[in-house]
Amino acid sequence: MKRRSGIRIMGGLIRLLTPLLHVMLGCITLGTLGYLCAIFITVLAAHLLLTVAGISPWTLGFGTTAVIMIVISIARAGLRYAEQTCGHYIAFRLLAVIRDRVFGVLRRLAPAKLEGRGRGDLIAVITGDIELLEVFYAHTIAPVCIAILVSLIMTLMIGAFHPLLGLLAVVCYLTVGVIVPLVTSRMGRTYGMEARAKLGGLNNAFLESLRGIREVLQYGQGEKREDEIRAKTETINELQMGIKKHAGTAAAWSGALVMILPLIMLCIGTVLNIGFPGVVMTTVMLSASFGPVLALANLSATMDLTLAAGERVLSLLEEEPETPDVTDGQSPAFTGAQVSHLTFAYDHEEVLHDLTASFGKGEIVAIIGKSGSGKSTLLKLLMRFFAAPEDTVRISDTDVSMINTAHLRSLESYMIQDTDLFNVSIRDNIRIGRLNATDDEVEEAAKKASIHDFILTLPNGYDTKAGELGDTLSGGERQRIGLARAFLHDAPFMLLDEPTSNLDSLNEGMILKALREETETSGRTVALVSHRKSTVAVADRAFVIESGRLS
Repeated sequence: MKRRSGIRIMGGLIRLLTPLLHVMLGCITLGTLGYLCAIFITVLAAHLLLTVAGISPWTLGFGTTAVIMIVISIARAGLRYAEQTCGHYIAFRLLAVIRDRVFGVLRRLAPAKLEGRGRGDLIAVITGDIELLEVFYAHTIAPVCIAILVSLIMTLMIGAFHPLLGLLAVVCYLTVGVIVPLVTSRMGRTYGMEARAKLGGLNNAFLESLRGIREVLQYGQGEKREDEIRAKTETINELQMGIKKHAGTAAAWSGALVMILPLIMLCIGTVLNIGFPGVVMTTVMLSASFGPVLALANLSATMDLTLAAGERVLSLLEEEPETPDVTDGQSPAFTGAQVSHLTFAYDHEEVLHDLTASFGKGEIVAIIGKSGSGKSTLLKLLMRFFAAPEDTVRISDTDVSMINTAHLRSLESYMIQDTDLFNVSIRDNIRIGRLNATDDEVEEAAKKASIHDFILTLPNGYDTKAGELGDTLSGGERQRIGLARAFLHDAPFMLLDEPTSNLDSLNEGMILKALREETETSGRTVALVSHRKSTVAVADRAFVIESGRLS
């Protein structure tokens, strides 16, 4: 993937800000006024001292100046609070919007674009990377605009004493706020992107170790896994040290320049012979007005990680799905399915070759073959999870690419061998198959999947929580809940990938009987992938796939 420049990343993130632009303008206005108040507390203090000495260049009286200082001191606190409130309101609203958009993108990308992608890396994007964008929205956009406005105003005020001093002020502001961050950011940008990527890898390692904890313990792999995680952690620590070193370097240069540049202003003001009061006021104005640009210089350290996070989030948001949703296609009633001379490859590795098969209405068609022969791929192509060549996969004599995606999903029930469960009730886990299903319909589906009697033995029956990833249930129990979902979906075409692989012969027989009754009473079509002879025996027809070919 081609890396974006920092400007392109910030441009992409700013475009997401459009709905809250009015709030951002308010934030910038409040911040600018707040900084001017802070600056003029110091400037007016210098004016008071010069007034006492009788040499102030301004005619503002002592009493009036004192009152103004009190007012702007109080105003500074209120303006700062309001600015921070607006900034964080924008940030947290946008983070919620971005998370929602990311979940929408993940839904469109699944499953084709997410297969083989580490879940830990995705979790890092959804949580850590998006959270880091708070720095950009709350502490970057407004400060940049505030620094520009405040620097412009102060340049005009300093330039009123002498044009060359105004030009010098511009150089000073650009040096601290632009040149130092740009120079030092080159040191940390690579560290930031690599650190975010490595963190995703560390999350993957943790998730794999936690999910496989039984195997890790059983085969004595604990120390090896611990060493791998430690090595990944140390790599991230080294990258973080590089980022912190960069931050320290940037802060050191900025701090030194803030001390040196006012002295240069003092010397040049003296050389230009603008008078002692003018030299004092211009030097104080410059010294007091470094706050906004210094904030930019300090941001350069945190921006390394923020821009890296922004690039990862934008890359995900801009990723195109393997099969975009069809919304303006056809919505035919189900009359059967066919594949004709289907050839399909994953990244140039051919999986299916010139495959032709049909699935008539009311039939149970068994698909047999060794692992890796392409059986599951065929089901995914019927579901249009992957894009098949034109006119090679048809539902109801219509190319699947021409059928509205929502309608296609309503025509097909799809069950894989590994059923994913959520930490909600058994009832709600089954109801995923059809969200508006009644309790009676949920229980009827459970009976067809031979899981009803087991559920009734649980402490809270159908209201019992399944546990995280369904870890309170056995593999066979999870599989039957997945099958209950497929029955509840009530689609005319069921695609079942090894639906009885974890079941005993009694439950297998009950489920196969339910499948046979479904086809006879409702005309439902079933595509059944299985290795078991007992499962295949229920089929009306069977075909074998060997090395991607029909035999």
